[in-house]
Amino acid sequence: MTIEPKLNRRNVLATSTGLALGASALGAGVAVPVLAQVASPAPAAVGATTQPPASVALAAKAVSETRDAIIRISREVWATAELSLAEVKSHQIHIRELEAGGFRISSRATAGIPTAFIAEWSQGSGGPIIGYLPEYDALPGLGNAAEPVQKPGPTGTEIGHGCGHNMLGAGCTGGALALRRMMQAAGTPGTIRVYGCAAEETEGAKVYMARANLFADVDAVLAWHPAPFAAAGTVRTTATNNAKVIFRGKTAHAGNAPWEGRSALKAAELFGIGVQMMREHILPSARIHYIYESAGVAPNIVPDLAQIWIAIRDVDRDKVTAMTHWMRQIADGAAMATQTTAEFDHFFGMYDLLPNEPLARQLYAHILAIPTDWTPDEQAFAKACQRAMQVPEAGMAEKPLPFLVNVAAGGSTDVGDVSHQTPAGVFGWPTLPLGIGLHTWPVTACGGMSIGDKASIATARILAGVGFDLMTDAGLRQAAKADFQRRRGDRPFVSAIPDSRKTPRGLPPFLVKTGGDELLSQVQAP
Repeated sequence: MTIEPKLNRRNVLATSTGLALGASALGAGVAVPVLAQVASPAPAAVGATTQPPASVALAAKAVSETRDAIIRISREVWATAELSLAEVKSHQIHIRELEAGGFRISSRATAGIPTAFIAEWSQGSGGPIIGYLPEYDALPGLGNAAEPVQKPGPTGTEIGHGCGHNMLGAGCTGGALALRRMMQAAGTPGTIRVYGCAAEETEGAKVYMARANLFADVDAVLAWHPAPFAAAGTVRTTATNNAKVIFRGKTAHAGNAPWEGRSALKAAELFGIGVQMMREHILPSARIHYIYESAGVAPNIVPDLAQIWIAIRDVDRDKVTAMTHWMRQIADGAAMATQTTAEFDHFFGMYDLLPNEPLARQLYAHILAIPTDWTPDEQAFAKACQRAMQVPEAGMAEKPLPFLVNVAAGGSTDVGDVSHQTPAGVFGWPTLPLGIGLHTWPVTACGGMSIGDKASIATARILAGVGFDLMTDAGLRQAAKADFQRRRGDRPFVSAIPDSRKTPRGLPPFLVKTGGDELLSQVQAP
């Protein structure tokens, strides 16, 4: 018998990692989001309809006809796990299946990112444009076999899908493939657009795509994320900036003539102290976290280089921008005090996620129409993972959470930028055992076996069904747009990425031509 946990703030914090509704960590994939607060959930009936939407059955049929392609995507991307910005094979797997399914690849190396793309399929004249947001990057150190113990997988232990993007991508691309079949059968006019969203764990392609204004003509976008529960609601994440703070000084013999040097490390330490001195005076919603990436090579050499990676978060872009300016001042002050120089490289940033209630409620109606049907072997697999992780052996969740109302998460997601250009609907679906967080080896293990297969199929059904609802229901589109405009206001969208940053900071050298003047659209890993 599966134990259904009581829903409360501690439980959600511990097990759902902020419901994992598309949220990455630093915008860099090094931690999971944390809920700042959870409002009292609405009753389970809220957001449900008395009868499932008519598109539920149509989507089930269409997904059954594309099942093999969906499973291929999930399994192959899982087996060839690749890190952010280097998803050479993974993005081609999606492209292969989309082209085989009748889609045209309208953009490669989209927005300056070699492993990003856009695929499209249209029917008739005019009609809505509905977008899907598949992801496919993996994480370092989380490679694992499809077994409920820590054991090397196809990529050893070096790289693995510890955030479940193999399933996420399969569900989104699968939903698009199925929606095409539904529209063909009904003769529905419209355009399906699939955005190949590379590097969600680091410098998300969605942010670069939004800066290029690639979502402005879309009526709505849909996505999902692996989670311990099935869930949808009005969930909001934070805006964030990421920066590298680089101090340069002068080296010297630390024993014989330290007065001849100027320590970059001391400047970095002084910068850290300055950050701590400001913590008393920042808003309660703000978060600042950093690491020292470089701090010298030997204690008897005065360090001439020190580097800090810092992330700054708050509830909206204005607050994050103000704090980032403050950080620049601290860096300049630390350099002045130590007679060093400071470089403040603000290389990435994301908007807060704007929820969309009409889309969330439509997604929730479809969630309620698709029961989870874990087998005894799958529940045993989940419990073995929980046993290995020393958490209660509650297995997989069998029921969705109640519709979530006004949930605020401390993490950030690159879907945020998309949500400031067009209505965005995001939901969670169970792919990992209760009590286990994302970015852990059990997520990789579950994603490579039948638990992951079922998640890819179920989410494709939900995404295809809601996509068809949006294509055929002008009232739903209008409601989603009205909610978007109410939350967004009339302020222009201005990307958080500086104009000087043309491509991601972490772009691997092998994906750039020797001259650095042009990105390769077709590449092979060395």
